[in-house]
Amino acid sequence: MGFRRRTRRRALIAGAVIAHHRDNRYADEQAEEQQAQEQPAEEAPPVDDGQGQTQYAPPPADPADEIEHLAQLHSSGVLTDDEFATAKAKVLAS
Repeated sequence: MGFRRRTRRRALIAGAVIAHHRDNRYADEQAEEQQAQEQPAEEAPPVDDGQGQTQYAPPPADPADEIEHLAQLHSSGVLTDDEFATAKAKVLAS
């Protein structure tokens, strides 16, 4: 078999493998979107503001996300060590 024939064959196989992976990735994205649509998002309970109007409170934040945010503030110098420790304890207590 000649060099050109081997090169074309390898290119054909590589192209097929790449297309296969792209198709799988697209199928995975579609499955994730469909699953997200099937599972309803948790809604926060309505809050009455005392004037007869109902307002919806935002969902509670994840403690891990809050601690990560506090850590970023601490590393950037916005929070001192004491402030960071106090805020972290407050998040963990709630």
